[in-house]
Amino acid sequence: MNCNMASIAENINSLKKQVPENVQLIAVSKTKPPALLLEAYASGQRLFGENYVQELTEKHAVLPDDIEWHFIGHLQSNKVKYIAPFVHWIHGVDSLRLLREISKQASKHNRIIHCMLQVHIASEESKFGFSADEIRQECSLFDASEFPNIALCGLMGMASFTTDVDVIRSEFNHLKTLFDELQHGPFQHVRTFTALSMGMSSDWPIAVEEGSTMIRVGSAIFGTRN
Repeated sequence: MNCNMASIAENINSLKKQVPENVQLIAVSKTKPPALLLEAYASGQRLFGENYVQELTEKHAVLPDDIEWHFIGHLQSNKVKYIAPFVHWIHGVDSLRLLREISKQASKHNRIIHCMLQVHIASEESKFGFSADEIRQECSLFDASEFPNIALCGLMGMASFTTDVDVIRSEFNHLKTLFDELQHGPFQHVRTFTALSMGMSSDWPIAVEEGSTMIRVGSAIFGTRN
């Protein structure tokens, strides 16, 4: 299905009626031209997610300044410098090394960047992120003073690509349980550690039921990807 410009606004308005007020809707706009993002913008949408650094920098250059950009793809350390001047959130941080680089690049622009640690909860090996055991180990080493230009905000995860609702629910529940453990354990003094980014077009209702505070929705807004 290809959404025309009128239906993009309708899709966003429909989603906002269904999504609880405490859950943020991120419009995932990868591969979509700026004109379609402007249609979403005109309907009141301000949070947009991109997966590729080059595409994000190109869109940022031509779209309104008050858009809150979320980078949700796999980020290589050598690409951080290109988005550090303007990106608001980076969802897929999968190492403390990457977190240090983000803080370093953010400091050059006197900015604070909101970051989320990505946890591998799916069965597919292709997905990135910490395992539960790895993140517990890394969290035990976490020292906020090492990352002065980072706001550590929570966890992000992607469920398996499956129609089995029980599998999806179990994976989201696993991530929420880990989030609660960290929030009340190693990160209990990190006041920004409040966000849980999980759920996409096909599974966001389950994610919300399991405690998501951010959903990343692309095809349900813009239609199938190019």
